[in-house]
Amino acid sequence: MSEELKKIQVSIQKKIGENIQTTREKKGLSQVDLAGKMMGKFDTTNISRIESGRTNPTLFTLYRISEALEVSLSEIMILS
Repeated sequence: MSEELKKIQVSIQKKIGENIQTTREKKGLSQVDLAGKMMGKFDTTNISRIESGRTNPTLFTLYRISEALEVSLSEIMILS
């Protein structure tokens, strides 16, 4: 992957992570609370990595997070 594409990927990951963190905090949930509300087993360290933009979550993981936060998937994927 070119350096420019990597920068774009990291930028997108960070923005989505920020959106998730902001939404979670607005709802008064901790990372542990969010992990507990998600469908299936999910570790809080993964939520931390996603919120900080250190990992590239799958679409299904983002869907599970949006369901647990009770918001639309598009709401957490807004990049502007």
